[in-house]
Amino acid sequence: MYRIGIGYDIHKLTTGRDLIIGGVKITHEKGLLGHSDADVLIHAIIDSLLGALALADIGTLFPDTDPKYKNIDSTILLKHVYELIKTKGYEIENLDSNIIAQQPKMMPYIPKMKEVLCGILNIDLDKISIKAKTKEKLDAVGQELAIESNAVVLLKKV
Repeated sequence: MYRIGIGYDIHKLTTGRDLIIGGVKITHEKGLLGHSDADVLIHAIIDSLLGALALADIGTLFPDTDPKYKNIDSTILLKHVYELIKTKGYEIENLDSNIIAQQPKMMPYIPKMKEVLCGILNIDLDKISIKAKTKEKLDAVGQELAIESNAVVLLKKV
């Protein structure tokens, strides 16, 4: 049996924070504002995994009202969710995702992001896609006020 899930996240850019996307620190003068490290890619992936098995969403599982998640590394949250997926008897067949940012350019960082994610999710590089997009200077992302991400995952019953 297969299950599919989609995920989405957006965070506002702000000064005074590191920019972490896909578990990788990216050189930029601004970072993303959020209760955790605000890693939009990992948050979208988490929601896609949870959605595939109808297990609520990231905000339900890791509420921003809980101080133990303050500034937490999102890779820790992803590891927890992946273990949950495995306990339900599923594995990842493939993962497709987008990072939507006007700046900075994501392409140089994507190979490292894939390496980080493949290590956490125990999947081969050929089962994960991360694409970089811009908003052609339209909306909040295009005006460099935010960065967003989306993800689709296909799970297979083991």
